[in-house]
Amino acid sequence: MFELFEKYLRSRAAFTDGEMQQLEAVSVVKKLRKRQYLLQAGDVWVYNAFVASGCLRTYTVDAKGAEHILNFAIENWWTGDRQSLTSGQPSRFNIDAIEDTTVVLIKNEEFERLRQAIPTLNELVNDILHRSFLASQIRIHAAISYSAEEKYRQFLTQFPAFALRIPQHMVASYLGMTTETLSRIRRNLV
Repeated sequence: MFELFEKYLRSRAAFTDGEMQQLEAVSVVKKLRKRQYLLQAGDVWVYNAFVASGCLRTYTVDAKGAEHILNFAIENWWTGDRQSLTSGQPSRFNIDAIEDTTVVLIKNEEFERLRQAIPTLNELVNDILHRSFLASQIRIHAAISYSAEEKYRQFLTQFPAFALRIPQHMVASYLGMTTETLSRIRRNLV
């Protein structure tokens, strides 16, 4: 599965064969079964994780047992808990597989070392972080400004592949609405 990671990296920047060998040397491929955890709340996150195949979700569970989904990650996306990664504090989040998933994991100390050694990697990571920040701004704006129907329409426009792969109750949680509300919206759109 490292080949998928390599293909992703080479499609975004000009890496040398030697740089790829350095990345492969510190990469660990992990396969997750559906519903298997990549991270559990209370654990410290120490990796940079690339999704080679499958789909993951990042979420919390409140005192009443309700899940609140922060995000999803499919092929060619990165996932993890940046706050836990940078602070060394236990994570508040769970990350588990919605379907059988394969991830490429690189321990953060190795990843940071390679960012210093490989300027192309550093530029790519900075671009990813920039785009992630912009996506967060868009999501926050939608959460506080849009109606339930507008949130769902934006979700379909922004993430058309998710609508086909992710169970509707998870989409509803991600959008901050009940499953019943989402069902009503979907019926009205048809």
